[in-house]
Amino acid sequence: MPALKPTEITGEVVWIGHVPDRDASLQSQSATEAPLTYAGIPGEAHGGLTRRSCSRVVSQHPRETEIRNVRQLSIVSAEELAEIAADCGVDALNPSLVGASMVVMGIPDFTHLPPSSRLQLPDGATLVIDMENRPCHLPAKPINAEHPGAGDRFKLAARGKRGVTAWVEREGLVRVGDPVRLHIPDQRAWAP
Repeated sequence: MPALKPTEITGEVVWIGHVPDRDASLQSQSATEAPLTYAGIPGEAHGGLTRRSCSRVVSQHPRETEIRNVRQLSIVSAEELAEIAADCGVDALNPSLVGASMVVMGIPDFTHLPPSSRLQLPDGATLVIDMENRPCHLPAKPINAEHPGAGDRFKLAARGKRGVTAWVEREGLVRVGDPVRLHIPDQRAWAP
């Protein structure tokens, strides 16, 4: 019996980007398509099969420990990004300002998809959702550069709406306009 079940929910990829140099800026550069390799998007600062542990996993690993990279991509919902923009007091936020790798439209409650859900593209390329991407202070600077003061409100406005992190399970190509089908784990919610 399969451990993952396809849903009837299909979204659409509406934006693709990559962060070329995270030390310089978290800001993404947009693209119309991107190859997805086992290490993520080539040239992406968040890519690689492994990464150094950070504050998000300090309860499990000492800082700077080499661990599997399950944060190769940052995927946000178009609908939730619009809500964040409104809460920041602006009409819209360019996804590049928040360091997004991809923006998907049409999947409800996107940030709270179950960990281990899959997003599958037409050519079979598949992304595994690790977990919710918690908001941080890094997008504040590029947001403030375009929308003075709005970046200062980002971290609070993005709480519960910042999207998810994901890693590549099956290689392929993603293009703006691609449909993306949601598959979820076939298990009940944890109830200790």
